[in-house]
Amino acid sequence: PSLTDLERLSSRRKTACIIYTSGTGGKPKGVMLSHGSILHNCEGASKILSDLWGRNESFMSFLPLSHSYEHTAGQFFPISIGASIYYSEGIEKLKTNMQEAKPTLMTTVPRLCESIKTKILSEIEKSNKLKKMLFFRALDLGKKSYKSPKKMSLLDHTQNLLLNILVRRKIKKIFGGRLKALVSGGGPLSYELAIFFEALGVKILQGYGQTESGPVISCNPPQANRLGTVGKILDGIDLKIADDGEILVKGELVMQGYWDDPSLTADTIKEGWLHTGDIGKMDEDGYLVITDRKKDIIVTTGGDNISPQKIESLLSSKPEIHQASVYGDRKPYLVCLLTLDEEFLKKWMAKDPENKSKIEINQNKELKDFFYSIIDEINKSLSQSEKIRRLMLTSEIFSIENGMLTPTMKIKRHKVHDKYKEQLEGLYEAPR
Repeated sequence: PSLTDLERLSSRRKTACIIYTSGTGGKPKGVMLSHGSILHNCEGASKILSDLWGRNESFMSFLPLSHSYEHTAGQFFPISIGASIYYSEGIEKLKTNMQEAKPTLMTTVPRLCESIKTKILSEIEKSNKLKKMLFFRALDLGKKSYKSPKKMSLLDHTQNLLLNILVRRKIKKIFGGRLKALVSGGGPLSYELAIFFEALGVKILQGYGQTESGPVISCNPPQANRLGTVGKILDGIDLKIADDGEILVKGELVMQGYWDDPSLTADTIKEGWLHTGDIGKMDEDGYLVITDRKKDIIVTTGGDNISPQKIESLLSSKPEIHQASVYGDRKPYLVCLLTLDEEFLKKWMAKDPENKSKIEINQNKELKDFFYSIIDEINKSLSQSEKIRRLMLTSEIFSIENGMLTPTMKIKRHKVHDKYKEQLEGLYEAPR
């Protein structure tokens, strides 16, 4: 290599920034990322998403730029492909901002997708019979087209094309009307949520990464999107699965270390391999599947290893439930803490406002019985050790402002459990 090439290589190795982790599992850590780490992410994303971008691309940025996902994928990647970036005025104005900016690409997080899904279903519920019929037919045919395209009849195809105009075009207008794809990261996207949008003509490409890797490790290619996976590994990354199932990665994307913490750095990067703390596997076609978060796994007194994220995803998919946190490490069974959907709570209170307003939510037997019926239904799809046995309701909504959510709207489980520890522990003594 020439002297100029060596100088460029040297500059890629220099520290570009110190960016802090979300703090889902404890105190946020300062991650030192090199210029090469960020450029590697941009180059890899540019290649895997090459079918999406052209001359006049525009991004809508709404996540905090202090978070590595938006920092790289929502800022430097658009700049690297010559796209324009529109910055949202805030989550509460995002819908209006999307109408104004008409983005072609957007980074998103599962929590926003869940919120949009809830609002869509709420609007459909208020619609007339014809609109409801058309919407659910579009949903059913969209799912069939994705899952079993060979089983689509000529009539199915004809109806599906018509529903593109009658239903899916209107759904796309929520995002401004020009959207080619949403790129989801910052947390696990459930298959049910992904296929809901896929069926309605909104492509969601799930990716995977963490602050320590710049952050992107993998992403689904738009021409071969496989729901339920986090896609294919970006070019220039070595990835292997350790004996215990942990995902290990090596390459230019790996951080230089944690700021002022050589001991933790040595525990996290061993012989060049970044230990992600995530459990996963590769499928037969080279798509990465995340199954668990090593640190989040609950171990019951019976020795069962349980993923709380799977159960929390099922709970929060219900329109009446806003947020869910599962508790039960070193306990005989699982319990959960639920925050309630605001619209549901308003309607429920309106039925008998004088009496219901006097009773604290968690003390209201009628309300708790309603949510126990939801849990009983969910429990049918869970193994014996995964079943929720007790629940607690709270009127508090977890937010970034009260320190219960990360910038990408993931629940800080340790913070929530610390705050509600006494009440959660009490569930193991109180009768249902």
